[in-house]
Amino acid sequence: MTAPLPPLRVLLVDDEPLARLRLRSLLAECKDTPVEVVAEAGSASAARVWLREHACDLVLLDVQMPGDDGLQLARTLLDLPLRPWVVFVTAHAQHAVQAFEIEAQDYLTKPVRLERLQAALVRVAQRQRERGALGQVEPEVVLPQDEGEVIPIVERGRLVRVPLAEVLYFKAELKYLTVRTAAARHTLEGSLNDWEQRLAGRFLRIHRNALVAKAAVRELDRHAPSDEGESGALPPLDALGDSWAVRVALVNEWLAVSRRQVAAVREALRAST
Repeated sequence: MTAPLPPLRVLLVDDEPLARLRLRSLLAECKDTPVEVVAEAGSASAARVWLREHACDLVLLDVQMPGDDGLQLARTLLDLPLRPWVVFVTAHAQHAVQAFEIEAQDYLTKPVRLERLQAALVRVAQRQRERGALGQVEPEVVLPQDEGEVIPIVERGRLVRVPLAEVLYFKAELKYLTVRTAAARHTLEGSLNDWEQRLAGRFLRIHRNALVAKAAVRELDRHAPSDEGESGALPPLDALGDSWAVRVALVNEWLAVSRRQVAAVREALRAST
């Protein structure tokens, strides 16, 4: 029989005292994973001072605070010989991608729901058990090698990990990006230009508002501008102007292609044959 782990020692970091008080209350209700709040800090600098002399297992960390923000603090924790796990607790969903790039275990949006906090604690407790069993000095990377790269997306306060290998395209829609897979559409805050740079080689910019996985490009054809849509047959070629579109695999949606990108799309099609 596996011996139970001692309570997770938790440091709360948030510049709002009421937010820390609410977290304390929620933690007291998390019966499945015992925790002990060992300290609180109202800023990243105060947390650093405490961590120089003390240790904890988990930091529940706000993002936007006066002075250094939570992301900056989390980056400095990576240099600790036995760094604590990090779970972000914030009102701002747009930092989720950055959070997981610095190995956060979860990203909770305020107001925090008890069940989401409990799920995060269970995940951290499991990591803690693995660390103890393997005698690790450093925690494992959040995303195992065999899981592949994922895009963390916060939807309605719930974290969704979308495997990058399943993404067919990114499309800019006003202030947001639509992330399309064969099974679903997700909404992500961010810049299409940033994703283009990050995914160079795997995705192709076909238009100012769209980035498509090269492997998902199935067909290039002319189409009438008024017929740009997400699915359906194209009109007869002799009725078309000079507009172009690509058909995306699995969903059979057509996305507009700018004239300057037609050659690049043709090259991607030749490379895939």
